[in-house]
Amino acid sequence: MRKPEAVRRHLPTSPFKARTEAPRKHFALGDRVTHDAYGLGRVIGVEGDTAVLVDFGSRQERIAEPYRGMFNL
Repeated sequence: MRKPEAVRRHLPTSPFKARTEAPRKHFALGDRVTHDAYGLGRVIGVEGDTAVLVDFGSRQERIAEPYRGMFNL
């Protein structure tokens, strides 16, 4: 049996900066995007905030959140 992981919290008296969350990426239907592995593409489907379907020309890929390696153009 494993112990649950402790929640890390920033102490106000700490000399280190608190970790900031990266802004969430949002993609809309028709957005032009680039992906590190697949190249240039266009968003052809959006599944809420969980995934997007992108047409990269030769293939279509479903990219799930956190959308690593994918950026808006």
